[in-house]
Amino acid sequence: MHLSSICSFLPAFINCFFFNVFCLESDFSLKGDYLLGGLFALHEIQHATPLSSPEAIQCSRYTFSKSGYQMLQVMRFAVEEINNSTTLLPNVSLGYEIFDHCTDSKNFHSVFSFISNNGSIKPKEKLNNYQPKVIALTGPYGSTSTIAIAPLITMDVIPLVNYGASSYALSNKRMYPSFIRTIPSNKDLIEMIIHIIRWFGWNWVAFLGSQDDYSSDGLKLFKKYISNTGICLAYQEAFNQRANYSLTLKKMDMLKINVIVVFAVPQYASKIIKAAIANNIRDKVWIASETWAMNQQLPREPGIGKIGTVIGITERLLTLPGFDEFIYKHRRTIKAYSADSDIQSESKTCNQDCDYCTSLNAEEIIHENPTFSFAIYATIYTIAHALHNVLQCDMNEYHKNVTVKPYMLLEQMKKLEFQLNGRQMTYDDNGDPTISFAVTLWNIETNPPRFEMVGTYDTYPEITFTINNSRLPWHNNGSVPFSNCSVECKEGFSREPNGYHSCCFLCTKCRRNSYVNYSWDPYTCSPCAESEWSDEGSTTCKNRSVVYLEVTEILSIIVMASATCLIILLIAIFCLFAHNYNTPVVKSAGGSMCFLMLACLIMSTISVFFFFGKPSSVYCILRNVAFAFFFTIFLSCMAVRSFQIVCIFKIAAKFPNIHSIWVKHNGQWLFVGFFSVIHLISCILWMTVSTPKPSRDSSTFKDLTILSCEMGNTATVSVVVFIVWFLGFLCLLFSYMGRDLPKNYNEAKSITFSLILYNVSWIVYFTVYLILKSKYIQLVNAMTQLSSIYGILFSYFIPKSYIIIFQPQKNTAAYFQTSIQNYTISRT
Repeated sequence: MHLSSICSFLPAFINCFFFNVFCLESDFSLKGDYLLGGLFALHEIQHATPLSSPEAIQCSRYTFSKSGYQMLQVMRFAVEEINNSTTLLPNVSLGYEIFDHCTDSKNFHSVFSFISNNGSIKPKEKLNNYQPKVIALTGPYGSTSTIAIAPLITMDVIPLVNYGASSYALSNKRMYPSFIRTIPSNKDLIEMIIHIIRWFGWNWVAFLGSQDDYSSDGLKLFKKYISNTGICLAYQEAFNQRANYSLTLKKMDMLKINVIVVFAVPQYASKIIKAAIANNIRDKVWIASETWAMNQQLPREPGIGKIGTVIGITERLLTLPGFDEFIYKHRRTIKAYSADSDIQSESKTCNQDCDYCTSLNAEEIIHENPTFSFAIYATIYTIAHALHNVLQCDMNEYHKNVTVKPYMLLEQMKKLEFQLNGRQMTYDDNGDPTISFAVTLWNIETNPPRFEMVGTYDTYPEITFTINNSRLPWHNNGSVPFSNCSVECKEGFSREPNGYHSCCFLCTKCRRNSYVNYSWDPYTCSPCAESEWSDEGSTTCKNRSVVYLEVTEILSIIVMASATCLIILLIAIFCLFAHNYNTPVVKSAGGSMCFLMLACLIMSTISVFFFFGKPSSVYCILRNVAFAFFFTIFLSCMAVRSFQIVCIFKIAAKFPNIHSIWVKHNGQWLFVGFFSVIHLISCILWMTVSTPKPSRDSSTFKDLTILSCEMGNTATVSVVVFIVWFLGFLCLLFSYMGRDLPKNYNEAKSITFSLILYNVSWIVYFTVYLILKSKYIQLVNAMTQLSSIYGILFSYFIPKSYIIIFQPQKNTAAYFQTSIQNYTISRT
């Protein structure tokens, strides 16, 4: 069965091409030194039916396409213009052979004719030896048709300079090494569509196409290039012959999609628009791809104005000077031929027949869709310029001895760079041209409807894109239509995903000390750095002001002056006591131990100076640990001094053995040494476990960072505080026990007063610490330490110094002996 089918196909094929080869109509062939091939869809097959056997289809049986016939005339016009040129291919004539390519998969006979040599094809012939019928060809229209025949053409590296196939797959030079096109690829077209969508701030769009290479390639590229643009593909559909357009349109209406990209061949695009009119779809934005952006019939459809705004994308419309005159001349010739010929020729070659063509008038051809006119014009000139370079032509002659092979033209095409009607023509490594798009608006208010250019997109000499918003009379009361899944968040609000699409979200206000960066991550409120701050609902962070207790502040100077005076007083008392060391007052004050007490107070006072200036690790240790250590030694001396007085007057009489042991072994120094060592160990643990170090308080004030010192580990600090508290308690206890001692030896009042002042000062400090959060809390800390030392100074040392200086009569052994005798008499 298959053998008989093939046998029936071959005679039909041979008869179709080679039996009537001399009866070609002038529209389809022209003799010349070099022959070009052309494939144009003069007829369209609406519904192709699959065949079980090979068949050479006759295109003239199907629907005539005025657009396809206009394309054919553009090629003829370009060839005639080049043949009449004195600068391009001088003394060289181009010829052509054109076929009607009306279907994707049943026109291979035309391709076989082009690549044959004297009616035969030798696939394994070397390129240097093989000379096909044509040196290059243009067409066909459409990506699917081109992909179907391209492998046959490119197998012999014949340049296939295409005007109407935009599939990005054809840019693959490994699969299609000799493919070059004069229209932008789908990649460029999709990028242009995305530019338009982003220009108006839309992100909720639909993509409609057909089940062919053109639409599927566009959809794949659209999905790829919107991945990082914030645009969401809310709906997609690829229509076939049995598609339900009404259902699709209703789905998009339910999804509130107001921007619809129709990336389809004219047949399907027309059905979509007509279905939108029939289903009363209103106020949408329709973005038309270049295949139907300049459609001449759709803008005239009744009710087209209700569906919304149609924005088309097409190449920059460049006029072809002389084309109208060429068509008028050609029509006059056809009319004269028809009038003089009573009998029409019945000898028609396969797919080089067009009965309806002669009935068209010039205006019908001229006013047909001009979308691909310049692209066809450019293909012929591209081939001509390449041939010009291969022949090494100059102004008046060419090298006749050069044998032109198709691959030679291909090499030259890759290097071409020429001006054509003011347009720069050059091709990249993929064989794609420079881009010069136009954004057109369908103005249906005029009669007839007009296509108005409202924007441009160029890639040469640099990438530029612009749209004149004022020329777009939107259907939505003149304002840009809304087509977003969610209303854009207000400033300072982050997006919270709501559903599958990234364009659908809820808005959440950013908290204090956080911000949202829309260009980086609109879905996250990022925390500010520690050195920064922000209010609620912020988009940026501000730098915090860093504050600390500076040395030059008035209050700091006053406190440091007070500390300096205190140190001077303590040194003076130290010298006074040293000078009067053997006097009873100094001995009653503690004798040699009082010098240790004064030294500890001096060191504790010095620690106050480290509260001022920028905190450092050393400052933090010296201001807290140093004070705690030396002041604790002082309290241990004070406690042992109180105990010693009580021991002399009360314990010695009742427990003489205990007193003798205390005196014999220097119990007072053992006591001070023991607590000093214990406290030294606790301070070392304090610094080792968690050393007091500078801290940055960024939580108290929103715009400030307060530099201070943290106290360190709570447990170790508690041990130090407990020792201080315990020694203070002993001081009070022994002072209370000696409340009835002789006046000269009675330190209860002075010690009690100083310790009460000490405790009150620290209670005040801790209360202020809990209430006041500022840099001045450190000033309060310094003042608390000073007040503790001042209290001891004025309650304990100043009275004794006053007696030494102003009441020397009381600083005698006799005076003290009298006090002891009076105390003894009173106790008996």
